Order: sequence, then C-alpha cells, then structure tokens
Amino acid sequence: MVDQYNFDTPVDRSGTYSMKWDKYKGKDIIPLWVADMDFVSPPAVRDALIKRIGHGVFGYTLPPQELNEIIVSLMKNEYGWKVEKEWIVWLPGLVTGLNVVCRAVGEDGDDVMTAIPVYPPFLTAPANSRRNLIKTDLVESNGKWEFDFKSIEKAITKRTRLFLLCNPHNPVGRVYNIDELSSLASICSRHGIIISSDEIHCGLLLEPGKCHIPIASLSNEIADLTITLMAPSKTFNLPGLGCSFAIISNPELRKSFYAAMNGIVPRVNTMGYIAAIAAYRDSHDWHAALLDYLRKNRDLVISSINKMPGLSSRQIEATYLAWIDTRQSGIEDPVKFFEDAGVGLFEGKEFGTPGFVRLNFGCRRSLLKNALERMAIAIGRRSLITKS
Repeated sequence: MVDQYNFDTPVDRSGTYSMKWDKYKGKDIIPLWVADMDFVSPPAVRDALIKRIGHGVFGYTLPPQELNEIIVSLMKNEYGWKVEKEWIVWLPGLVTGLNVVCRAVGEDGDDVMTAIPVYPPFLTAPANSRRNLIKTDLVESNGKWEFDFKSIEKAITKRTRLFLLCNPHNPVGRVYNIDELSSLASICSRHGIIISSDEIHCGLLLEPGKCHIPIASLSNEIADLTITLMAPSKTFNLPGLGCSFAIISNPELRKSFYAAMNGIVPRVNTMGYIAAIAAYRDSHDWHAALLDYLRKNRDLVISSINKMPGLSSRQIEATYLAWIDTRQSGIEDPVKFFEDAGVGLFEGKEFGTPGFVRLNFGCRRSLLKNALERMAIAIGRRSLITKS
C-alpha cells in the first residue's frame, strides 16, 4: 500500500557530508536549494545495497543485462517507445552526459542552443567543449512557460549543431506536450540540429492528466537526431550513487558519443547499478507514495508563495522544484534576503534569469511550512517598512 511510507519522518543529514545541508552548517538556515530530497530512499534500494555490501568485493562492474532489460521494458510500458538494448549508454551522471553530448556533436567553435531559464550545466557545458552558447527565452503565456519558436528559428546560425532540451523542465516545472515537442523537433530536423533531451525528472509528474513524452519517441526520424538522457537519481533520491544513461538509436551518433567519452568518463560504480535495478524494478509503491506527498507539498508552496507580496510562482507540472518570481518585490538580492530570513534558495542568475529563485520542496512538510513561514514573515516586515 502507498500509505506505508512516512515522508514526515525527520532525517538528520548532519555528518553525512551533505552538499545541501553543509552549505549552511552551523547556521539557522533551512536549505532548500540544491536538487536532492531529504527523504530516505526506497526500502528495496536499501535492502539491495546492504545485500551487495555483504558480498564484500567491489571490483570493476559491467552494466547488468537485467538493468538494460528493465530500461527497455520501462520505455515500452511507460511511453510506447521501442528501445533496443544496444542503444543504452551508461554514464556516471547526467551532467557528465550533457558535457559528453557537447563534445560529441559538431566541432570547436560550433553553436549550441538552449532556452532559458534552465538547469545551470546547460549554460556551462558548451564552453567546456569549446562551443558557443546561444540562449533563447522561454516566455510566460496563459500562466505557463512556453517556447518562443519564432525566436528559436531566428537565433539559429549556420553553425548551430545542437539544441539542449530539458523536459520535464528544471526549473519551471513544465511537461511539454506533443504539439510543443513536435514543433521543436520540426525546427531541429529542418536545420540538421541534434537534440539532447534531459529527461531526468520524467518520473516526477505531479499534475493529473499530464504525460511525459520522450521527444525521441515521436518518430524514428526524430529519434535519429536525438540523444536522450535519463537516470533514477531524482525520482528515487539516489544522486550520490552516480548512475545515469543515454539512449541513442542513431549508430553514428552513438559512435561519436562513445568516442567523446573515451579516456575521460569513468565506469558507473557497482552500487549505482544495484540501486538502479531495485529502484526501477521493486519500488513502485514507494514511488506512488512519494508523488502523492510531493503534490501536497507543491500545493502548499504555490498557495503560500502567491500570497506573499511581490512574489509569484506558476503551476508546477513536474519535479519537486518551484520557480519563484521576485521581480515585483523590489528585493535586489533575493537569495541573501531569504538567507537572512533563515531560508536557503538557489539563485536565478545561475539559470540565466535574474530576479528569480528556485525552491526545493522535496522535504518533510513541517520543515517546508517552517521555511515558508520564515519567508512570509520576512516579506511582510519588508512590506511594512516600505509602506512606512
């Protein structure tokens, strides 16, 4: 039953070298910035890891064929997408995948395009590979963020080789529909542009009726120009175990991807593989309970933020991340303002869009309520001072 998991149970992450919590070590600041959850991972994952540790030997590990078969089955059952096992390329992290893609597609000096705001590694990976970054803006329309296809088409150059897509989108929480994905794919196809699609949040759909559509599943022609990046890490809270994968149907593109990995990308570690199998195969009830809990957290965040003067947040269709607009508040440095109020958020400038902050609501509800109350009090005090 999905109600057997208690996500309200406090978990003390001190002494675990947590990036999220150690940033504010010794300070009364609730960390809601980096994207990992405070929840204990699924019981099946922990049991599988304990069993594997009991073996006692941790040598170089090949990708388990069982895991490849699980991925193939998952893609077919969830998305109606027929994937072959040889299309799967295992990686020690999705950010690694983004950087490999930029090395694998095009040449030095070529252009890589993306739409902002977007996950920060999208903005840094091109330069790491001696590529130029072209940014277009997502636009707010009818209460949600959308692509500006005219601007995308206009921004394409003769050297644009790659489009970096994030779907479901981090940080705005959109789940792009088939019309949006088809329009983007059509543009890229006409211009011979490869699509790298980060779909790491595909297991975190919160809005009823929304369906994740891998862009590569639209057609064989679109799959032929797409590199899909996925991982169990966000859905099952396993980012520290470093296990991700790419799906690449085009053999020449896959060959280039492997060549870009050669000599610099390490193998996935043993525990990452073991955790991935247990997560995908044995953790369905935990996953369902998680989504139910996150939906309630999301609703709390949206209702609370939109009551705070000068702040607003659009509906979050997926992820456990809220993208908060602070531009009407008059606050010059929103991250420092909220840190001073005892809440640690992620700076919008890092996503290419100043005037925003990102809030991670993947935590127990009592902690989230505390953080939102601190934010509301700080905003309320500032409003009184401003009026006076």
